[in-house]
Amino acid sequence: MKRFLTVVALLALVASTFAGCAREDSEVGVVARVNGEPIMLDTLEYIHDMQSLANEGDGIPSVEVLRSEYRDILSGLIVSELVRQELVNLGLEVTEEELRQQEETIRADYPEGEFEMMLREQYVDLDHWRIQMKDQLATRKFMQQVLRPKIKIDYKEAEQYYKAHIADFVMPASMRLLVIRGPNQQIVEGAVAKFRDEKDIQGLSEAFTELEVRELVMNEKRLPAIWKASLRGLKVGQSSGVIKEKFGYEALVVLERTPEKVLSPTQVYPLVEEVLLERKMEQAFDEWLDQAVSGARIEISEHLLESAPEDAQDNATTD
Repeated sequence: MKRFLTVVALLALVASTFAGCAREDSEVGVVARVNGEPIMLDTLEYIHDMQSLANEGDGIPSVEVLRSEYRDILSGLIVSELVRQELVNLGLEVTEEELRQQEETIRADYPEGEFEMMLREQYVDLDHWRIQMKDQLATRKFMQQVLRPKIKIDYKEAEQYYKAHIADFVMPASMRLLVIRGPNQQIVEGAVAKFRDEKDIQGLSEAFTELEVRELVMNEKRLPAIWKASLRGLKVGQSSGVIKEKFGYEALVVLERTPEKVLSPTQVYPLVEEVLLERKMEQAFDEWLDQAVSGARIEISEHLLESAPEDAQDNATTD
């Protein structure tokens, strides 16, 4: 998304604008400051370690890759800090109670003691986990309470999107099938005959315990070739012949056919609204981020700048 690219590009700009502003007496472990608020090296390293564990099969990264990874992580941390500061300015900062409730919600998905065990097994530090959770809550709160109320979707926009993407709203022809599988042809044929007489799927499973009986809804264009050939021309209620497969034998009964149709604007409006809303939210965030960056004082440790990409170093100046 543009928001991410904006901040990645920002770091090169930051390097050239504020390289000389790094404080000689800066706090140990501070890699950057956003309007005076520190971003800590241990946070940067923790996130990188977690990402490295998730991608441990990728081998040892080169120096250039490491520089890019650290820059990307720092970009995200700068965005998070800008969002946090904006919420504070608006009196909407994430509260301790909101944090507690979110953690309780997450813990509720785990049996007693399993949450802590999961953290240990994945080498997750609880304090850093809470910091990331707070950042996620802040971003969600910012999007929902700050940006969302400013966004309006006009019905004409939805109509234009519908017309321009009509192919996305075509429901393909489909079939609802009863698949009957068994160890030999005679049992499958007997089961098909019983179903055609009684139309009782549950009773079929109970009468033939050695059978596998299930319903499927399939896009006609995605039917296996052997099924497509066996079902060609069949009407609702009719069955295919018994098909021999590796696992045994099977037969297909057509329960329902649904022709291809185009969904109406009314039917798809919630989907269209969701797509348009996501686009507008991204645009609104990008515009806010551009303003926040232009009005912010962002300082990066000279130690980190020394490991920055060559283009940033070439542009670096000192006051």
